[in-house]
Amino acid sequence: MNFKEIQQKIMGDILPAVPVPVLENGEIHLESQRNYVKWMNEQPVNAVAIWAHTGRGLKLSKEQRAVVFNEWRNGLDDEKIILCGVGANIKDGIKDEDYIKEAVDMAYEAKDLGADLIMPYAPTLFRGREDQDEMILKYHKEIAKVGLPMVAFFLYEAAGGVNYSLDLLRELFKIENVIAIKMATLDSVMTYQNVSNMIKEENLDIALITGEDRMFGYTLMRGAKGALIGLSSIYTKLQKDMLNSYFIGDYKSFIEKSELVDNLAEHTFYAPMEGYIERVLYILAQKGIISKEAVNDPYGPGVKESERVRIDQFISKLGDM
Repeated sequence: MNFKEIQQKIMGDILPAVPVPVLENGEIHLESQRNYVKWMNEQPVNAVAIWAHTGRGLKLSKEQRAVVFNEWRNGLDDEKIILCGVGANIKDGIKDEDYIKEAVDMAYEAKDLGADLIMPYAPTLFRGREDQDEMILKYHKEIAKVGLPMVAFFLYEAAGGVNYSLDLLRELFKIENVIAIKMATLDSVMTYQNVSNMIKEENLDIALITGEDRMFGYTLMRGAKGALIGLSSIYTKLQKDMLNSYFIGDYKSFIEKSELVDNLAEHTFYAPMEGYIERVLYILAQKGIISKEAVNDPYGPGVKESERVRIDQFISKLGDM
């Protein structure tokens, strides 16, 4: 598929950012991984997003990333596409060129495996520097040379992202490979609104994709044409039905489902925010999709028993949606 066809495929759809079920030692629980892929393949979505933050893409080894990719590719229907997060880890003393090269290498890794599109992680190495915009633009242009369509990622700084100015975004949108932008600016509604208005008013050929787990319904009303969120790794059909309700103008159904989705987000995405990955794994296990042995996130704060009780009470009310 060409860039335009990929763009059309992700618009009006959800790209669940999926976690990786692992044992306490960080080893992938293959049976759970396969069961999860099988379950997700039955959900009404055209794509999945792997190696993103929810899937701890920058924490996995290259070998683990290959296992994750191949499990998804082999288990998904042929017409479904895969987005891979790509980026680099910040190490003491790392040079700019090495940081960019690591991200480019990961993009080639994704391409060689058969990824359909990529999403560069926010390049936090350049945050706050005088040459911030120049280096962010260079980072994306170098990754673009890999040749895959790209979803740019605007992540608020408190979550480990970088604030992009509207002028910088205009330059990023000139890169041919950039077909969409994922907006995750939870601490600034106005930032989301400003970018949405710019895309609309300047008639830019960019798909606005919401990354707002805690503002999902609202961001659809403010211009999002699709979603790429960790929340959609659970109760995927409920969220796709909500999205569809909005786009067909069934606003009564949209409001009803949006309230449920908001409540789901409030039971999974809260401080400490890094805990959300293990929380969604816990829900997957409670729903019988993965093994309870695979409910681990070696890089998160864990899930307290009081949280588990609260989650259990909520998903009991939700039932089999």
